[in-house]
Amino acid sequence: MAEISPTKPQYDYITSEYKYPAMVAGLGSGKTEAAVKRSIIGKLRNPGTNRGFYEPTYDLIRMIAFPRFEEALTEMKIPYRLFKSPLNYISIPGYGKIYFRSMDTPSRIIGYEHADADVDELDTLKMDSAADVWRRILARNRQKKSDSRPNTVGLTTTPEGFKFVYQCWEKNPQPGYHIIRAPTYSNPHLPEDYVDSLRDIYPDQLLAAYVEGEFVNLTSGTVYSAYNREQCDTLEEIKPKEPLFIGMDFNVENMSATVHVIRGKAFHRLDDLTKIYDTPAMIEAIKLKYPEHHITIYPDSSGGSRKSVDASVSDISLLRAAGFSVKARPSNPFVKDRVIAMNSALKNGLLKISTKHCRESCECLEQQSYDKNGEPDKKSGHDHLNDSGGYLIAYELPVVKPLSSVKVAFPL
Repeated sequence: MAEISPTKPQYDYITSEYKYPAMVAGLGSGKTEAAVKRSIIGKLRNPGTNRGFYEPTYDLIRMIAFPRFEEALTEMKIPYRLFKSPLNYISIPGYGKIYFRSMDTPSRIIGYEHADADVDELDTLKMDSAADVWRRILARNRQKKSDSRPNTVGLTTTPEGFKFVYQCWEKNPQPGYHIIRAPTYSNPHLPEDYVDSLRDIYPDQLLAAYVEGEFVNLTSGTVYSAYNREQCDTLEEIKPKEPLFIGMDFNVENMSATVHVIRGKAFHRLDDLTKIYDTPAMIEAIKLKYPEHHITIYPDSSGGSRKSVDASVSDISLLRAAGFSVKARPSNPFVKDRVIAMNSALKNGLLKISTKHCRESCECLEQQSYDKNGEPDKKSGHDHLNDSGGYLIAYELPVVKPLSSVKVAFPL
């Protein structure tokens, strides 16, 4: 793709002289591209020092940061060497290193230092974790520059409610903390229907955040705000010998599962299994109730490591040994992404819930709220069935953000 000039928010962020600038952005606004270019240009302007680049997980470093940096450095004709796991840094001869670190294990943010840093999607972390990570990054940001200019840490994020970024950059900003707002439509190079496509998949309360780049209350009301008993009801019944698709949540002495069939493009939930003691008991219950059906299980991915009975056999291994097909990714998606997938499926008629057969599911979807930390509440007991169904929906119907790309051409 040919290079284009930066949008105004991208330019403002890349060139910001504030100590802690934050580009708070809607989807498709080009914040990641701006972060990459700010990092590279900042590195070239401060030779002899190092820089940090932080993502929420190592998977995002591997899948997003590494490719974007390699592409940008190649386009800019800057020689470099990339050292992947366990070192995780880019070396630019004569200029220094850019260290890549994940934020999911704050205790590992040790053993190196830099003069500037860039942090992506800090608000996907819980409030306490984000604060801990931010303090640790500032502690690493201690190399002295030859021109004695102040060290900086830039931030790019989509707003995730009234969390850490809101508290530090909007509500109680200290000197040096500055917001650069970047709504989705600030990018003139997106497809004409891009914003409309976001409206199709995201619940209304998320659009102000993910299009306008505004801080809004994402934790008011129920977690599954798109659920409506009448609109989401189904009169379907399980047919003899038809395939069944079961979401499963592992809990000691309180396992849950949701049983679905497929009609057209939609999943129809037609049974709940609750208060099952452990995985062997769940296997027995499914086989007893549905002996002639092909069963596909969508379990909590953490079941690949936890054990119900035998210290050498995981819960997921028990499911496979029982003859079930199992669909599980190496790790669970972010809770936020699973909730968005569920709300999107409910909103768009891709998930139907039988009020006749799934009374507990209906109650859980209506009654689960957010806790004081902005996370789905787990104390009321309404989370188990919601989680079990969510694993299936997040696997089969994940919310895939429409693709967009903004290439920043910027003079060195």
